[in-house]
Amino acid sequence: GSRAVMVGDGVNDTPALTAAHVGIAVGSGTDVAIESADVTLVRDDPADVTKAMRIADGTIAKVRQNLFWAFAYNATLLPIASIGLLNPAVAGGAMAASSVSVVSNSLAFMRWDPDTEYRALSRRPAAWARRRLGD
Repeated sequence: GSRAVMVGDGVNDTPALTAAHVGIAVGSGTDVAIESADVTLVRDDPADVTKAMRIADGTIAKVRQNLFWAFAYNATLLPIASIGLLNPAVAGGAMAASSVSVVSNSLAFMRWDPDTEYRALSRRPAAWARRRLGD
């Protein structure tokens, strides 16, 4: 299914903010609306709603990437180590390298600007490819 997102700032929006899957209050809203919302936007710019949704989508995609790499490591190296074909010191180093790669992948997300497209998340061609293709 579908998910419902409610954006509001007043007392009359409070029931809808609470009932929605995700309630978003704008910073200038009433205290009741801000308390009942799941997300509070600091500024009053409506464009921040789409920016927050891009950040949420990007975060979920990054979590999926990290889970994929951690699973790939475990599915590949743990059986090899368990039958004794991998030195324990090398296995420990590989495990540490796996953790470092997941953390590095997450830290790289901090440089991402939500106003631009994130290639790994986009199902559409990147902006340069669309220009080249004439779309």
